[in-house]
Formats: sequence, C-alpha cells, structure tokens
Amino acid sequence: MAAPLVVTTFERVPEFAQGYVRDLRVRWALEEAGLPYRVESIPFGERRPEHLAHQPFGQVPWLMDGDLSLFETGAILLHLGEHSPRLLPRDPRRRSQAVQWMFASLNSLELAFIPWLMAVFAKDDFTSPGGRSLIAFRDRRLSELEPVLAEREWLAGDFSAADILAADALRVFDRTDILAGYPACAAYLARATTPPPFVKAHADHTAHFARAQG
Repeated sequence: MAAPLVVTTFERVPEFAQGYVRDLRVRWALEEAGLPYRVESIPFGERRPEHLAHQPFGQVPWLMDGDLSLFETGAILLHLGEHSPRLLPRDPRRRSQAVQWMFASLNSLELAFIPWLMAVFAKDDFTSPGGRSLIAFRDRRLSELEPVLAEREWLAGDFSAADILAADALRVFDRTDILAGYPACAAYLARATTPPPFVKAHADHTAHFARAQG
C-alpha cells in the first residue's frame, strides 16, 4: 500500500456514543499493524448520496485503500489482515481460528450485547418478559465466553483482529459492573485495551469528536 489508507467517520456524534463509534476498531487495527492512515469526516445529520455510495446503510466507518472502498468493520479488518500478520496469522490453522472468532464476535457476542445496550439507552427497566430475556441472553453469552477466556490469553494463539472485535464487543460493559461477575472476561478486556495501540487509537478517536464539539 503506497498511499496512506483513509478512514471515514462522522464529524460529530452524540456524547453518549463518543468512544464507541466503530471507526475506533479500524484505528486500533491500523495502529496494531503499523500501517499509515488518515481520518476524514462526514456529516452526522444528513446521509448524502456520496455517503451512501460508500456505506449503503448510512453508517460509519468505511475504508479507502486506493480506489477500493470497504465498509463493515469485520470486512475492513479482514482486508487489513491481508497486509499484516499482526492482524491475521499466516499459519493456516491459526488464521482459520482467528477468522472464526472474528465472525463469532460480530454475531454471537454482539448479537447478544447490542440489543441489551439499546434497551439501556431507551431506559428499559428490564421487568417485562422481553427485557428479562435480553438480560438472560447477555448473561448466557458471557457465561459461555468466560471459560474460553479463562484458559487462553488470546482467542487464536497470538493477538489478532479477532481480539480487536471481541474486546470491543465487551467494551459495552465499560460503564457497568457487569464484568465483575466474569473475571476472565474482565481480565481479557484489560489485556486488550491497555497496550499503546489501543490507547492511541482511543485517544485519537475521542479527540476527533471533542474537536467537533468545540
């Protein structure tokens, strides 16, 4: 990749979303891989045709690699993994393990965590059958993940893109004490988000939105 990669995210987002917009995952992956990149912005309030041309659902981020435009963080990290063994192992067995955990993070984990988080934002009291089922689904996934993380440092041998996606899925619990009941999950999240690549990506991400607020 001769030219810097370009990550596009929103110019501004509501305060509650700052620190959690998914361009953070791409920034993190690029920092881990040591790949040069720059960040561009697009308005939050209006989904213009040039936005939808890159991301048909009006979301962010998307990545430009030359004339190649990619959306969805899983697809972007898979693409970046082609350029960096830090993100995707070259050993076929380890690579397959990393890819399966990338998909598991986006489907099995986030599928359980995001509906719960949306209910939290909606101020659901979780007393209805539907609310209780969200909590049960969330806790079941955490209970299933806990023994996996109790016996390994990273999901696919060495750190990989799978850990970026899994750890970021677990970050939805940052503002709660939920992970206190899942010590292996909590320790894994701390391992993933303490090293410099995440710290820099997170700092740059939050600074981006702070500048927009003035």
